[in-house]
Amino acid sequence: MTGPESPLDWTEDGQPRSRLFGDVYFSAEDGLAETRAVFLQGCGLPEAWRGRGRFVVGELGFGTGLNIAALLDLWMRTRAPGAQLHVFSVEAHPIRGEEAERALSRWPEIAHAAELILRCWPGQARGVHRIEIAEAGAILDLAIMDVEPALAGWSGKADAWFLDGFSPALNPQMWRDEVLALVGARSAPGARAATFTVAGHVRRGLAAAGFEVVKQPGFGRKRERLEARLPGQAAHSPGSKTVAIIGGGIAGASAARAVRALGARVVVFEKFRLGAGASGNPVALVTPRLDAGGGAPSELFAQAFRRAVQLYQLEWTTGHGVFQLPATPRDAERFARIAASDLFEPGTLEAVQDGLMQHQALVVEPAKALPAWIGAHRICQSRLSGPHSDGWRVLTDGDELRADAVILAAGTETRALAEGLPLQSVRGQVSWTEDFPAETPPPTAWGGYVAPTAKGILFGATHDRDDEGREVRDEDHDRNLKTLSKAFPGLAAGLCGAELRGRASIRAATPDRLPIAGEIAPGLFALTGLGSRGFCFAPLLGEHVAALALGAPSPLLAPLADLVDPERFARRAARRSHS
Repeated sequence: MTGPESPLDWTEDGQPRSRLFGDVYFSAEDGLAETRAVFLQGCGLPEAWRGRGRFVVGELGFGTGLNIAALLDLWMRTRAPGAQLHVFSVEAHPIRGEEAERALSRWPEIAHAAELILRCWPGQARGVHRIEIAEAGAILDLAIMDVEPALAGWSGKADAWFLDGFSPALNPQMWRDEVLALVGARSAPGARAATFTVAGHVRRGLAAAGFEVVKQPGFGRKRERLEARLPGQAAHSPGSKTVAIIGGGIAGASAARAVRALGARVVVFEKFRLGAGASGNPVALVTPRLDAGGGAPSELFAQAFRRAVQLYQLEWTTGHGVFQLPATPRDAERFARIAASDLFEPGTLEAVQDGLMQHQALVVEPAKALPAWIGAHRICQSRLSGPHSDGWRVLTDGDELRADAVILAAGTETRALAEGLPLQSVRGQVSWTEDFPAETPPPTAWGGYVAPTAKGILFGATHDRDDEGREVRDEDHDRNLKTLSKAFPGLAAGLCGAELRGRASIRAATPDRLPIAGEIAPGLFALTGLGSRGFCFAPLLGEHVAALALGAPSPLLAPLADLVDPERFARRAARRSHS
């Protein structure tokens, strides 16, 4: 499958120009100088972030990435040690990485900053794409979508805005009063906004949104530009925070990685050992939950899969690409709709005659992934005390840790630490052999699944609700063989009578089959209920919960965050009671 046609073409002198709006992406005189004058200087940078632990920039019109490359270059030269930059940018018509590289190559003075962005250039799938630049203490969330739903759903409050859509005369949708009102609503006290245009309706829209607007001398041939400021005093960010995480599976590991990426200290507590629960099988499949609806659930599943694939390291995988077999005759049509969805990058999914090829799906080794993300941790029984005026206490035998926030990521054991979460236990037993069989199938999923391990193959799994038995059962090996025979009868027949190893673990499930990720009490958060797709859901939802715990912008827009909000069950019960 090929991607959409590029939204840009090139002028005779090598300038990028929008074929959709008939406007240039930046000044033909000197785009970098224009960016520095209009946006960096216009927003009072770098002075505005002096003494700030976190600074948030919003942008309308990501384009070639020039503004953000210039911003990142300035940030790296002037930021305080440990300070965090967070950028939220919107682009409805993304360009390809090679096009951005060509456009940015004319400014070697920002080559390093540009390279940091280009090496993880986002794709074209609809939704939010996260770029994490650890060496610069920076995170970029790029929303590939129309501007209004992006701004309406964003959880952040910007300290500065770069308003850089194409000319208001050519792209009026970007400059409507409703958009500028959302800019005001998503601004922190004292926020600055800057733009190249002085169009009257833009001035009036910014003023109606609460900004004090002034004209300033323009850049190059433009006589004037706008600077705007929201009344109020910018709040200085508090010092470094400590987050405690209870649970050493993939949920806890993902949350720990995300907390560190936001510049905070993290301490992980695990009762038994890393991966003692549902995350401890020899291998785990990373596949998207397949939903053809195209709405918020589909967006959540696609974004979670995209982020998981980005974050798992190559050395943690034993397989790449997973084939999905159809379960019903209607699956062929459903697979075709999902593969054609703009929620996935072109070529990620391919509907074929026998099923759906998930080209980017992975087989991950938890024993390598978990310790890499968790780092130093404590193996001990823990309990909570709080909330107190200064946070929470995690109590262990003879010791206690003060934490600004606590994330509960202990699977079904989260119920013992926080009442009221509707978690159901689902026992699953997998089977494996450490001898390579004569027939070694590729990673495949159907009603069951089969995947390669370092020494053989693993297959399964059983699915028994309200069963918490962790012993390995011979009858469940037989059930797994029967499931395997539906897809690979020859392989299953060859394994009959063979010595099989196995493992039983308890998954945490919810009534609506969606995870729980959010705040359950002041300073107390839950990340659980991931079901059988923990390795796909956890990386993104770990970032969401870490952002909530630390007051940072979340990568989840509001409609997606609502799907996993712990309060959703209470809201539904209240609606049923009212009706």
